[in-house]
Amino acid sequence: MSKSAGFNYGWVVVGAGALMTCVGFGSMLSLAVFLQPISEAMGWSRAGVSAASTLNFLCMGVAAFFWGALSDRYGTRIVVLAGAVLLGLGLVTASMATSLWQFQLLFGILIGVAAGAFYAPMMAIASAWIEHQRSLAVSLVSAGMGVAPLTVAPFASWLITAYDWRTAMLVIGIAASALLIPAAFLVRQAPEPAAPSAGSGAEAPAVEWSAAQAFRTPQFITLALAHFCCCAAHSGPIFHMVSYAMVCGIAPLTAVTVYSLAGFSGLGGRLALGIMADRIGAKPVLVAGLLVQALCVATYLAVGQLGEFYALSVVFGLAYGGVMPLYAVLVREFFGARIMGTVFGAVSAFASLGMALGPWAGGWVFDTYNGYFWLYVGSFGIGLAAVAVALGFPAPRRPSQPALRLGSAAA
Repeated sequence: MSKSAGFNYGWVVVGAGALMTCVGFGSMLSLAVFLQPISEAMGWSRAGVSAASTLNFLCMGVAAFFWGALSDRYGTRIVVLAGAVLLGLGLVTASMATSLWQFQLLFGILIGVAAGAFYAPMMAIASAWIEHQRSLAVSLVSAGMGVAPLTVAPFASWLITAYDWRTAMLVIGIAASALLIPAAFLVRQAPEPAAPSAGSGAEAPAVEWSAAQAFRTPQFITLALAHFCCCAAHSGPIFHMVSYAMVCGIAPLTAVTVYSLAGFSGLGGRLALGIMADRIGAKPVLVAGLLVQALCVATYLAVGQLGEFYALSVVFGLAYGGVMPLYAVLVREFFGARIMGTVFGAVSAFASLGMALGPWAGGWVFDTYNGYFWLYVGSFGIGLAAVAVALGFPAPRRPSQPALRLGSAAA
């Protein structure tokens, strides 16, 4: 099916991807809603239950690389279909766990591996389908992550209140499979792109990369390190946002609205920065977004009133939500579509390590210093490091020559 005549089927693929990221990440992040009910009902420590979340990010990071490589080799549909089955299986079996270690393995590993099947492969195929609004397309796929706190989490909370945590998790598992398995069959491989016109170097890289060559380039290392620092900088402040607001005297239920507002703002940021990137380029938008993110993290140390929290959370959400899809755009522009699933999967693996670091570091800082001051100072420093690294990423246009190696001149 042609992308040029009439309706572009790629937008159906984008919609399926948004649904997958919403349900997949929403199911994984719903553990925050289940945390207290599970702890109270089973007598398990909150730290023990929370360990499943750390396993989620670690397993998602490792799995993202392999899922991306498999999607390049065998196609995206089979990968997301496998992820949909694993996600439902993980939720259903975790709802039946009778011991903490069983819950940690079932929820932490199965759901983490499943979530990794959606993000990188769907970002890659969306960028292959949509050429002229590529940044917007990948932003819409990523926007599913922003919708998740507004959909899956409230649904889980309602189910827990009406029934119990086991029934709630079981229902979410069945619903996730019922939604995502049919959605997987909407995913089609993109048609081969037309021959590039002169001056379209950003659309079709002059070098046909292999994955092994790509992983040895300064460009890959720059993107992976920037994504790691970006996620390490915002994951701690996001995860501990409710707790920090409570420390500042905000009532618990009201503190949750601060977190929800940041998530909703992140949804808008993905769309706004995606549109900006289509107009002026992904790199300058990424650098500006990372700088705003770092400044917002530092500013949290100066706020204390509810109105200040709300205002800052809007800007913070716009920044951290908006920059996330831009790494996929840069991978696509530099390395092309053929190995994008593999390369972006590897970049996403580094991002997942950063996401896993922040919550643990914030908890350790609070337990050690009885406050969050050093969390925000450290996150600010890491955020500035992300800006510095992103500034080093070169423009996508390069001369036709063999793959760049470390130590060679970056175009």
